[in-house]
Amino acid sequence: MIGGTLDRRVVVADLLRERGALMVVSGLGSPSYDLMAAGDHDLNYYLWAAMGSAMTVGLGLAMAQPSRPVMVLTGDGEALMGFGALATISLKRPPNLSIVILDNGHFGETGMQPSHAGQGIEFTKVATACGFPVVDLVTERQGVEPLRRRIHARASLNLAVVKIEAVNLPRALPPRDGVHVKNRFRAALGFQPA
Repeated sequence: MIGGTLDRRVVVADLLRERGALMVVSGLGSPSYDLMAAGDHDLNYYLWAAMGSAMTVGLGLAMAQPSRPVMVLTGDGEALMGFGALATISLKRPPNLSIVILDNGHFGETGMQPSHAGQGIEFTKVATACGFPVVDLVTERQGVEPLRRRIHARASLNLAVVKIEAVNLPRALPPRDGVHVKNRFRAALGFQPA
């Protein structure tokens, strides 16, 4: 299945409902705009100029903060750049890490060219081959709530591919000062600025 019909902003808002201690790392571009549109938060870690790094940053946070749920919110294009991270994450297997790939089958930030996912690469099959214990494909809104509950349960490493509509929405720009984002995130976790 290439792309989908789900509204990315509705999905992200649904996933963040009653977020509590949830830490969220968002990939470059639209996932960060979606996260910001759902509401800025001290435990949002927006990545700028770090395309392909969202999954590995999420892995590091999950390992450093095992009592808190961690969600990586990324797009199919950004996830493709960090493809090898899936193998490492599966081997480390942090039970509090959830990877959510918003898959529209396109490179949205560079002109909506078809991505590899839009040409047949299926993240669900890759994650299964890497040994992820839980892998989901979400194509309907009713599939979002079980995913939200699993993210908060911290019961198992999981990856979900959410098939979203291929549209460019207005940008909701989060803070772009990386030092500010890092320091407020650290402060929310009880650490001093670095």
